[in-house]
Amino acid sequence: MDVTALRALQAPLKDEYRTNPDAAVITLKAHGELDDQHIACKVETGRAIAMAGLHPATGGSGLELCSGDMLLEALVACAGVTLKSVATAIEVPLKTGNVYAEGDLDFRGTLGVDKETPVGFAEIRLRFEVDTPAPQDKLDLLLKLTERYCVVYQTIKNGPKVSVSMQRM
Repeated sequence: MDVTALRALQAPLKDEYRTNPDAAVITLKAHGELDDQHIACKVETGRAIAMAGLHPATGGSGLELCSGDMLLEALVACAGVTLKSVATAIEVPLKTGNVYAEGDLDFRGTLGVDKETPVGFAEIRLRFEVDTPAPQDKLDLLLKLTERYCVVYQTIKNGPKVSVSMQRM
């Protein structure tokens, strides 16, 4: 897809969102199912069922997906799509590229071994490798705009308001 095709695709959406801001607000949803047989959660991905379970560092078999890995994979997916979209929009030709995310966890917090150890990622690093003839100033702009418009990156970075509830079935 080139810049003209991308702009043509997005122009009516942008026009609609400018005139009707409420149309731009969409609630994305995810669903998982638990059973009485496994310490796992079946997650519907829209394309398949993903079975998430304990990481081996917390006693898992390693056969199920780790939700921490899934978070990093969501970051890689979003950042990669955003990078390609922005590169198209600002006309930075990308021959190939790679997107990497890695994060540091201290499982003492997750397992309650040390109450002072935080639960969750202490640090996440996102890295891009791109094969392009574009000059450095265009690459700097590409990175800046990718950070700005990547939904998962911005969500992790800014920590949205989160609520939790429970009810009986």
